[in-house]
Amino acid sequence: MDFDQVLEEIGEFGPYQKTNYLLICLPVMFAAANSLSYVFTAGTPAYRCLVPECDSLQGDSQNYELYPNWLVNATPGSQDSNGFFTPESCYRYQANRTFTMNTSTTCPKDLFPGNIKERCFQWVFDQNERTIVQEWNLTCKENAWKLAFVGTMHFAGLVVGTALSGYMADRFGRKLIFVICIIFMAATGVAQGLAWNYKSFLIFAFLNAVGTSGVYPLAFIIGVEMVGPRKREMSSIVLNYFYAVGEAMVGLCAWFFHDWQLLQYVLSIPPLFFIAYYWMVPESVRWLIARNEKEQAKEIIRKAAQVNGKELSVALLANFESTDAENQKKNNCQDHPKEKCGKDCERKKTDKHEIWLAVKEVFRSKILTLRYVLLLYIWAINAVVYYGLSLNSTSLSGKKYLNFALVCLIEIPGYTLAWISLNKFGRRLSLSGSMLLCAITCVVGGYITQGTTWATVCLFLVGKLGITSSFAVIYAYTAEMMPTIIRSGGVGVMSTFARFGAMLAPFVPILGNYYEALPLLLFGASSLSAGLLALFLPETFRKKLPDTVLEAKQLGKRKPQEELNTKADIR
Repeated sequence: MDFDQVLEEIGEFGPYQKTNYLLICLPVMFAAANSLSYVFTAGTPAYRCLVPECDSLQGDSQNYELYPNWLVNATPGSQDSNGFFTPESCYRYQANRTFTMNTSTTCPKDLFPGNIKERCFQWVFDQNERTIVQEWNLTCKENAWKLAFVGTMHFAGLVVGTALSGYMADRFGRKLIFVICIIFMAATGVAQGLAWNYKSFLIFAFLNAVGTSGVYPLAFIIGVEMVGPRKREMSSIVLNYFYAVGEAMVGLCAWFFHDWQLLQYVLSIPPLFFIAYYWMVPESVRWLIARNEKEQAKEIIRKAAQVNGKELSVALLANFESTDAENQKKNNCQDHPKEKCGKDCERKKTDKHEIWLAVKEVFRSKILTLRYVLLLYIWAINAVVYYGLSLNSTSLSGKKYLNFALVCLIEIPGYTLAWISLNKFGRRLSLSGSMLLCAITCVVGGYITQGTTWATVCLFLVGKLGITSSFAVIYAYTAEMMPTIIRSGGVGVMSTFARFGAMLAPFVPILGNYYEALPLLLFGASSLSAGLLALFLPETFRKKLPDTVLEAKQLGKRKPQEELNTKADIR
């Protein structure tokens, strides 16, 4: 049964599909929010050393001023061109214990003779922001890796969850696993807010990512499988728009809720109500047909036609009638594959063998091996830069919450740029151009970090737009370079490898402690290398999808079609 023909009869994107599409987009917003909430829950607030000799003069310890005027006398630090003094977070000057304080002065320079630095173990934090840094005393450079490791655990959870949810959805249904992932994401997100120590927070962050990882892919599959061929590009792009809005929602919520636990609850409790989707959202008809669940599929088609105001033909309804012969054949295939079913049942046994043969043939081909190694590198750079820019946005000058929201919202024109460039310039130039755009703006932005705030932020946003466009392009580009028999697995391997690369992204902003421009320069250099290497890949725009390994090898070669067909027949 060709379900695309069924969709033409009931409407490719009628009111029924529009309603359900909107429903599946809403959880995607919260999945995006949960995937980046650690940027603020595990963020580093402003803090300085406690100077008891001077801070005690301020009165209540709960209201100590973060940057008093006398701080320049008591702590080492740096002063910018505007005269603002930024103290070192973990060092202060050693005080003269015998010094007699003059009541007319507050913490004079003479109290700290010789400017002798010493380590401090008590701090004054910004009262307007509370994260796990204050909660479990994760201060100073020796604990910076612990904060970055929260992001690494998140990406590790994504790797596990992506593989697990995909397998479970193929076996038990899209809708069921979609709902389970949402509820699991919500429950573990609340548990993060209830974490009693750093280790428990890490465990719940990992589990939260396992649940989060299944929400977007399954929403993507459900959305694509419910619309007609002419609406598939639209369905994938619009879903990404909702994802970008969900990411920006993290920054806006963190702006209003300065407490990490409140932020975690605000982003995690609402998705619990999506349990109602078990009764509201229909199962994927394509999955039901593949499972031979024709009666259930017919009921969904009837309801869709009714809502869309369409009449179903008798011929279409007849396709959904199960016969005793089909059921008997299914049972015979399971019990006696060779005797009862012939070639149809033998196919299942030979599929795995054919896949492994194709994989071996790929590794025997220098062209394909080199091509796929280049793709692995480009995927990894995409992931590192994409997530790294999101994480590094909070270190930009200006309001970090607004910067973060803008860096997320810029993904909307980034996806739109990918949509337009794919159809105008082809795959190779779109991928290379997007990465080179990111490279140029990151490098320039890195060199003007001390300059005008608006210029730095604008360059940063253009860089994020470029890498977002690149990420959108590489999914389609990779699929078009893979032979049919290993296409799904090949894209999955690339995506998984990219997530391993993304585990490094949380550590990149730490490099800014040693040289402020280093993260942006690193993003720019890596994007430049990947963008140039992309030019060595073959163009696949408007080319036939390769079904065999031989056809994949021929991509980018100018050979007559008759010669290609002859070689395929010989093979």
